[in-house]
This record gives sequence, structure tokens and C-alpha cells, in this order.
Amino acid sequence: MTETIITVGQSNIEHLQPLGIRTVVLLSADTSLRSRIRSSLMSLRWQVREASGGAEAIAQLEESPAEALLMDSWLPDLDATEFVTQIQLLYPLMEFLRLDGSVQDESCRLRSPRRHELLHALREAHNTVLNDTVVWAMAPTAVPHIVPSRSFDIRSRHSENCLTKPSATIPELVGQCPLMTEVAHLIRLVAPRRTSVLIEGETGTGKEIVAHALHRLSLRASKPLTILNCAAIPEALLEAELFGHTRGAFTGAVHARTGRIEAAHGGTLFLDEIGEMPLALQSKLLRFLDCGELQRVGDNEIVRVDVRVIAATHQPLEILALKGLFRLDLYHRLAVFPIEVPPLRLRERDIDLLSEHFLDRLGQDAPRKHLCAESATRLATHTWPGNVRELVHVLERAVILAQNRSHLELSDIRFGRGTLVT
Repeated sequence: MTETIITVGQSNIEHLQPLGIRTVVLLSADTSLRSRIRSSLMSLRWQVREASGGAEAIAQLEESPAEALLMDSWLPDLDATEFVTQIQLLYPLMEFLRLDGSVQDESCRLRSPRRHELLHALREAHNTVLNDTVVWAMAPTAVPHIVPSRSFDIRSRHSENCLTKPSATIPELVGQCPLMTEVAHLIRLVAPRRTSVLIEGETGTGKEIVAHALHRLSLRASKPLTILNCAAIPEALLEAELFGHTRGAFTGAVHARTGRIEAAHGGTLFLDEIGEMPLALQSKLLRFLDCGELQRVGDNEIVRVDVRVIAATHQPLEILALKGLFRLDLYHRLAVFPIEVPPLRLRERDIDLLSEHFLDRLGQDAPRKHLCAESATRLATHTWPGNVRELVHVLERAVILAQNRSHLELSDIRFGRGTLVT
């Protein structure tokens, strides 16, 4: 296969002519950095849309595609590597450049002549002198890539606001086992989108924590996260609680009330224990998911609501649907992107991390306790039918039993109804 080698020196860049108005998304958490690059790009007749995080950039591209994306070397909300992979899959023809200049292999899809203008804008914005020639090697049917003869780091020359790269993990999730790493990966991928998510997992695994992480990493983070536990509300009141009601709609409705869906407008609605929702109400929820419209109980008015729905269940909804106990069409509508939270018994290597995390939390209002070796071993070998929630309760009980001792002894670790470990 023949390769086309395009050489661009400094003199070539300085004599570029505008090629017409195009749109570029400028992605960086650094406001000052964006301002400098924006001015240079606008002088070359680029329309610039700015984004401070990966979620915001994805939303902008979904709303209106762009010819190019300039991305900073790290993102405040998403993993940069996963973001790049996702963007390349979604927009394979879009020009792409990392602002730190460290583009290699398939990290960039720049093509002539737009690429000249983009690098020109970066050089103008940062007074970056390209003393060496920059060479792009591009095979006609292969993915283009940049081969710089000398690496140039724009941020290192403009770092008064340089931020520390955040951890690749999600703060809400504690754990380093492969199963939890995959959960974090899935959260980062789907959080910026409007896609419905179904969180599955046993009771006590932390499904609500996953929902909070999805909301925090979404573009709706500044809007409400409304939570409704479908198992905690009597069936007769669940429809009114979810959709709202007018005054006099039923006995006891002395005032009109906004439902949970409407209260979450612009944000996220988290429906916990969705498997407990009555079949009759499931059809009404399905209609809302399909068209974004609802009717309050006792009202004929149609209300349009913009809500991203996240549901959670400990039940096998697909099996229930095959038995006629849950609507199959609603299951498929909710499970567009399923995330399964693993039980604690499959996360043995995370038990120590979780224990230290919860002991830190329990030590905020009292002297911090520590596990002795025997106690840690006992926790690691327990089957944890109650999952993470059970671990929290066992540790809280142990802290109380330890009284003034700084370490939790084996006798302080009790399961079930306070049964002493043997």
C-alpha cells in the first residue's frame, strides 16, 4: 500500500489562507487555554464551540456535528483514553488533535488542509515554535496518524492553570477488582448520554451509588436527581407519586402535587426496585419513555418533561417478563444500557479497601478503629449474603463492641443477629 507523506514546515503554516467557515469543538477545562485558542481559530474563520468536559463535548456533537475536535490532554469528568476511543467510533471522519501534541498511532485523524489551520491556531495561541518539521504519514485506506519529529507540549509552555490529572477511577466506587473496573468503565461511557440505564445486582451491592455516579458525570449534574423506590410506596399511591395529581383527583388529594417525573425535569429520575412496579402502571411509564409526555392523575393536560431515566432492580426482569410478570417492551426500553453490579463475594480483593473506607467514615465522629490481622482474614472469608450493606453494618457493630480499643478484635466481628464469630 502506497503512503502519502505530507511535510509541513513553519513557513508553510504562516502562509495559510482561510478555507471557509467550519466548526470546531474546543475541549479543555482550562478557561484561559480555551480563550487563546478560540481567538486564533476565529481569525481563520472557524466557528468555535467550547466544552469544559468530555460529557459536554459529546452532547454538543450529538446536537450538531463538527468538522474538528481539539482536546486537552486530560478531562475532568471522563477517562481521556476511553473518550478518544468513543469519539473515533462515533465520528470517524472528524478531524481530531490532542492539545498536548502527544498524538500517536490512531489518536488523531487530521487530514490536509484543515490540519494546517489547526496547528497554526495552536502555535499562534501559545507562541509554540515548530523548529523541526512535522510529518504526517497517511495511507489512502488506513487510519491517518501523526509522526512528530520532535514532541512539542503546548501545556508545558502554558501551565499557570495546569491541573492535576484526576484518578481514572470513579470517586463513588471503592474497589480495584476487574469487575468493578468494568463497572466504572461502563459508567464513564454512558454517563454523558441520554440513554436509559438499567442497573442490576443483588440487594446491598450499591446500585444507588452507581446511579449517583451516572448523574454526576452527566450533563444533567446541575439539575435534580430524583429518587423513587417503587417498593416503598403503596400500589394505590404509586401512580400519583410518579406522575403527580390534581386537587380532588382521589380521596385525600386536598392539594395538587407535582410528581417525581416532573420534579426531575432537566435532570435524572432514578427508579429503584423497578421490578415492584404494578403492570398497569408500567404501560403508562412506557408511554412516557417513548414520547416524553405525561398526564397528572385527574388531569387531561399533556405535560412534556425532559428526564433521563435510570432504573435498578435485584430481580431478573427478563425472566419475569417471559413469565408475564413484567412488561417485556418496558424491560427492553429500560435496559438499553445494562450495568451489572457484582456481589461482594466476587470482590474478595476489594474487602480490605471497603473496610478501610467505611472505618474512615465511622471514625469521623469517634476515634478511628483498625482491623487486626485475624479480623481482616475473617471478613475476607465471609460469603456476604447482604453484600456491601452487610459489611457496613458488621463494621459499625464491631466499632461499638470495641469501645475504647483502637483495634477491632476477632470477637468484635459478629454476623447475623450479633452472633459471635467462632
